[in-house]
Amino acid sequence: MSDSLKRIRIIAGKEIVEFVRDWRSLLATILIPLIIFPALFIVLPLILQSEAAELESLELEVVVQGDVHDDLVSALENDRITIIIEDLPSDIENLSDPGIDENRLRNSEIDAILRMRNSGNNTWNYSIIQFSTSEHSSQARSRVLTHLWEWEDEVVNRSLLEKGLDPDTTLDPVKWDGDITSADTATSGEQAGMVLSLFIPMVLAIWTASSAMQPSIDMTAGERERGTLEALLCLPCSRIELLSGKWLAVAVIAGVSVSLQVVGLIFAITYLASSSSFIAIPAMSITSILLIATAVILFAIMVVAFELALAMRAQSVKEAGTLLAPSIILIIFPALFTQVINLDGIESWWFAIPLVNVLLALRELLLDRIIIEHVAIWALSSMFYSFIAAWFASRQFKREDLVASLS
Repeated sequence: MSDSLKRIRIIAGKEIVEFVRDWRSLLATILIPLIIFPALFIVLPLILQSEAAELESLELEVVVQGDVHDDLVSALENDRITIIIEDLPSDIENLSDPGIDENRLRNSEIDAILRMRNSGNNTWNYSIIQFSTSEHSSQARSRVLTHLWEWEDEVVNRSLLEKGLDPDTTLDPVKWDGDITSADTATSGEQAGMVLSLFIPMVLAIWTASSAMQPSIDMTAGERERGTLEALLCLPCSRIELLSGKWLAVAVIAGVSVSLQVVGLIFAITYLASSSSFIAIPAMSITSILLIATAVILFAIMVVAFELALAMRAQSVKEAGTLLAPSIILIIFPALFTQVINLDGIESWWFAIPLVNVLLALRELLLDRIIIEHVAIWALSSMFYSFIAAWFASRQFKREDLVASLS
């Protein structure tokens, strides 16, 4: 090992040790990335299921007004709904006009109102008055609609049978033959890759940038505030070696954070794939996985260099945070934009645009699409942008006024 590499390793080790001394830094670097995807994919669905089950078990109160059939009333009562039968208000312009009943809904005296009027010839007009910002009212409307549509089917079927018609062939003359899922030639793994490609690139990009932000600030503006940066600049090492050591330290911290996030993602997907049919394990080749790692590494090189450079220009931690915070926004917009780009027949020049190239590359690779031309373009362009970022960072560390600005 050359003396230069040894000095870089020592600087990186010193920065990493100082960073992990703070338990809050360890929490943000290790625990949060590890649990974010299991919490998102496992805990959140369980909470939502629990909330849905609680709503299903609610005892609700619904007012029915007008010509409501007894069969429909019975069906509602059998679904944990207390029915209050009233006449239609005389002051409403139509069935959808809340009229004087508005305050009853707003004050949660009742959960919903079903209004029906027999129009003759076996037809009805109806309306369901609700207070949509109330979960109880929305649940009441949902239950009423479900039973109303079931009762409507019964009315229609009965009318058709009275006329000597078969409801099945009359209402549904065109039928799917066979299993609809077997008609899709995409495997469950390929379908899972499509789903994950819509948000995994954005999450990886945002987390890479955000996990590198705090150590970048701490190792530049933070040391400036603590008065230790001047001592570092006086060490028997070049500015490039100092930059390389700090870059290596930030890259290691960000790499550990992103790797733990990927571990959590793999665990969550494996758990879901084994416990339900909600999602399958994505079908990806070893080549795609290696290229994904390459894309993330190239992106990290660029992001870490730019964040170090911007943080070095700041005079304080507060100023550095102000400079770096918009960088997350700059990643979110391209990430959202690339989600709607059609990858079928996409033009190659898209893979030369900064940030967009890596995000599109991750989307393609998650679908196990390896197009040599695209790979060459995003790899070479990412290397070029990484070189520009490294050059920009080195310029900041070589500034002649750097020491003067410390005083």
